Amino acid sequence: MIQRRAFLLASAALVAMPGSLLAKPRVKGGTRTTKLSGARAPIEVIEDALGVPHVRAASRHDAFFGQGYLVARDRLFQMDIDYRRDMGRMAEAFGPRFVAADKAARLFHYRGDIDAELAALPPDVLECARGYVAGVNARIDELAADPAQLPLEYGILGITPLRWDILDLVRRRGIGMGDADDEVRRAQLQSRGLLDAEQLLAPLRPAWSFTIPEGLDVAAVSGADLGVLDPANRPVPFDAIQGVPLDPEPEGDRFALGSNAWTISPSRSATGRPILANDPHLGIGGANPRHMIHLTAPGLDVIGAGAPGLPGIMQGHTDRFAFGRTNFHIDQTDLFILRTKDGDPSRYWHKGEWKAFETFEDEIAVKGAPPERVTLRYAGGRPIVSQDAARHRAVAFATVSMLPGANSRFAMIAINLSKDWASLRQAFKLHVSPTNFHYADIDGNTGWQTIGFTPRRPKHDGLFPAPGDGDYDWTGLLPVEDMPHVYNPPEGWFASANQMNLPADYPYRERIISFNWSDPYRYDRCAEVLRSQPKHRIADSIALQHDVQSLPARALLKLLPSTLSVEAAPAAAMLRRWDCGIDADSAAALLFEMVMVALSASFRDRVVPEAAKDLIPTVNLSEMLRILGAPDKRLGDDPAAARDALIDGALMTGWKKATELGGADPAKWQWGDLHRVTIAHPLASSNAAIAAAFPKIEGGRSGGDGTTPMARGFNSRRGFNVSHGASYLFVADVGAWDNSRFLLLPGQSADPRSPRYRDFYPKWLAGDMQPLWFSKAAVDRHALERLVLAPTL
Repeated sequence: MIQRRAFLLASAALVAMPGSLLAKPRVKGGTRTTKLSGARAPIEVIEDALGVPHVRAASRHDAFFGQGYLVARDRLFQMDIDYRRDMGRMAEAFGPRFVAADKAARLFHYRGDIDAELAALPPDVLECARGYVAGVNARIDELAADPAQLPLEYGILGITPLRWDILDLVRRRGIGMGDADDEVRRAQLQSRGLLDAEQLLAPLRPAWSFTIPEGLDVAAVSGADLGVLDPANRPVPFDAIQGVPLDPEPEGDRFALGSNAWTISPSRSATGRPILANDPHLGIGGANPRHMIHLTAPGLDVIGAGAPGLPGIMQGHTDRFAFGRTNFHIDQTDLFILRTKDGDPSRYWHKGEWKAFETFEDEIAVKGAPPERVTLRYAGGRPIVSQDAARHRAVAFATVSMLPGANSRFAMIAINLSKDWASLRQAFKLHVSPTNFHYADIDGNTGWQTIGFTPRRPKHDGLFPAPGDGDYDWTGLLPVEDMPHVYNPPEGWFASANQMNLPADYPYRERIISFNWSDPYRYDRCAEVLRSQPKHRIADSIALQHDVQSLPARALLKLLPSTLSVEAAPAAAMLRRWDCGIDADSAAALLFEMVMVALSASFRDRVVPEAAKDLIPTVNLSEMLRILGAPDKRLGDDPAAARDALIDGALMTGWKKATELGGADPAKWQWGDLHRVTIAHPLASSNAAIAAAFPKIEGGRSGGDGTTPMARGFNSRRGFNVSHGASYLFVADVGAWDNSRFLLLPGQSADPRSPRYRDFYPKWLAGDMQPLWFSKAAVDRHALERLVLAPTL
């Protein structure tokens, strides 16, 4: 009877589901059926000719089940390692050297009432999340039954994937330093009387005066206060698996990280419809941080790119609106210096009394060794990242990610289920991470909303560590409604590229958000182009995403001295003939990059005080060019002459380096010969078997750098290979969805046995944007394979 009832329910769902299985599309690769536990009704998956799976389900639970299953099919090891790392379960697979990292990860587990957190979520959002987790586990169960299908890493490393638990979507909050290292550095500079040097590294935007919190002993602040926040204190044998996003070195291209997005209203669009473009800049060199999918069910129709392991779509469109995102800068962390009790370091002074740390005992399983017991301490829910009992000192790390309600892993679902601007602004209340959210709908409306948990600091600005006695505690979060936003702006367009974009009339002194932003070069170039286009086309957005015009190059050319040394003259002559485009085939682009590396080094040597050099490892690019454009006494008694000498020397050094790397004949120099795009497994450098099983994807040449709209950043300390940029690009023709375009580097799958492992690599290098088919007719017309995920009865 139970089986018959289940069969009837599944049959009814089959008839009711969108694009019912009864109307099968014709597919070249045929139909395959697999039975899985956790699905509630048959789910149809159509894979199109570009490898994008289109999930058609009878319920939103099952649509997200399909996403969980498919992303685990394509990226299981990638998401499994992230999960294992965040759960503090690396040592059980890889041994004792991971214990410190596991302890740090567990310190950032939410210790409040998880059941209450789940109960506070919108029921439909929670149901979709349960479906996603069930889909991931269904794939893991499938692999357990047929280990030959396991990703190759598991056999090489001798591990098995972890099963997922919905509770862990709440529990795992992730360790991150935020700006804690900046706070420590500023205190150290202040203690040396050199705080002005901070502007050379991280200029405050908007203009702001430093104020030291009353009661803070800056001389007592040191790098030791960072404790487990410092990756050096949680070393692991292969650091690539530790999950530090992008390049952690301060000497890297730290000022160019970010993303681009712009939104064009119908009044400025050649189509008469809105256009929304987005290219998130993330790490390039390993598995793609995005995965493409289309989810369809009653009340749900969304396509785009999601993050493996995170339910939902981050950048894409629904049937009603397109959405994109770039990083908005919010200061979401603070270090609080606590005074512990003499003779009883388990207590700290807070709001006029001695309080006991909250403590949690945990046990870490260790491969090849006995389990290790660890004690984790918190002060009012804030992790204790370091403690020195002898100095009666402990440091609590306040981060919005540890607050009740900070359940950002559910936010994408809420956004994907939204229908319009009003419902989106309700969904934003779940969104923790700092984001410029771009919106454009089929009715012609456009909007920009900044979102993310923003702490209220009534007594300090977050630029320094603060005393932890309670006087400087946060007093809540800024409501979404009070964050900067626009709706249908009269200009007809807006863009974000991580620049300081607080509106001129925003009351930032009463609502402190951040003082650290990316340099404005990418935004300024995007704005220059968009302002010049009264009728913007889809092709224009694609061109702008691949624009390599360098504004820093323009600035440097204006500063070239009229009188030069004989050795510097050839470099200056080549640059003066150049159009400032960082093209892959450009000799001048190669020379420019070498000159800028040399100029940054010599400028730092000249202007950073000797006693601050250990704290100021590099200089901010825009600050350097600003000072060189208006030289002052920091350059010496004759600032203009000193400026010209610095540039002359950089031209000479850059020419020599270009000759060394590009050859003796400048006519043969090409930036792309140095600026390569190489994709390798993150463990290939530490494991020969992994390196053999996952051959590098290489050979591609690239233009651009970290300051051009086509962001292709690099760390010159490690070479000139592309280390970050837009591995996913997306342009939406809002309402005429099948005209939308996308790229994904290097492909959908991280398995070298899959035809989707590197199929997009040449397309991405060529900037050959591909159609993102959305309508049922278009998807069925381009269907390649059909998979039915059938529930086990």
